[in-house]
Formats: sequence, C-alpha cells, structure tokens
Amino acid sequence: MLAAVAHPVRRRLLDVLRVERAMTASALADRLGVAVGSASHHAKVLAEHGLVVPAPELARDRRERWWRLGDARISWSTQAFADDPAGAAASSAADDLSARLQLERWQTWRAERSSASGEWQDAATSTDVWLHLTPDELGELSEELTAVLQWWAGRAREDDPAGRRPVFAFAHAFPAQP
Repeated sequence: MLAAVAHPVRRRLLDVLRVERAMTASALADRLGVAVGSASHHAKVLAEHGLVVPAPELARDRRERWWRLGDARISWSTQAFADDPAGAAASSAADDLSARLQLERWQTWRAERSSASGEWQDAATSTDVWLHLTPDELGELSEELTAVLQWWAGRAREDDPAGRRPVFAFAHAFPAQP
C-alpha cells in the first residue's frame, strides 16, 4: 500500500476524491492533467488496496467509470519496516512525498492568500509550539490531533452553507532541537 501511495499522481488522485467524494475517470484525468487511461490505471492500483472503490451506481452509461474514496486512512510506523528494506524504502518515499505535498500546498496558499477575502486570510492559521513529552505522551498527542482532524473531515456536507470551500489541514509532531 505504501508503494501505491508514494506515487505523486496517486496521492493527488486520493486528495481529489477526499474533496470531491466521487468522480469519473475522465474528470479525474482532467483534474490531474493526465490521460484518461493513466487516471484509470492509477485508480485501479489504489483500488487493489481498498483506498478507492468503483462507484458504478453513479454511471449514466456502461462506458462511464466512476470512482469514490474507499478506506483511505493511511498511517504507518517506520518501525514496522525495520527488518524490511523494501518496506523501509516505500515508507521513506511516502514520508518524503507527504512532506513535499504539504509544503507545496502551504507555499501555494502563501503566494495566493492576498487574493483571498480578508475573512479567509484571518481564518487561516499557522501555529507551532515546543512541548516536553515522553514517547507515550507524543503518541497520545498524535492520536488526539488525528481524531480532531478526522472529526472535522467526517462531518456531513449535504447542507453546505455558501462560502464553504476545501481547507487543507496538517500537523507534524516529532522530537527536535531549536
């Protein structure tokens, strides 16, 4: 699974479906800037791991291929791959891709924020803090942060008020020195 999500197109495909919920292979291809066959291929690779699933009930005809997000909660421990060089490489590649995509999104926001309304500029946040924690406490903090973000991600959207738009939130917590 980590090798599947360590691919930039597949990561972007997952992110698009996290926001849009379901899309045709053709719409995914347009959004990702790839050929329809490529979008279908990447969706099938993700489907092998249950990260996306076909949504044939949304198709208007037999040629239209819809995909929706499956169980796309992705987490792993690098320790799980301590004795597996291929797994460790996939874990490292997935970590690197995640950090790069998170930084790119933040940089894009910084470059474009002056064109956003003052309301959005005021609402966007960036914060950091130094903590003194044990490994158990850091694990507890990680679980709590994940739970908060998952709660917000899982809220019903059927009655979206005007002005709601996708928001990207991420957090990192790790041992470091100033």
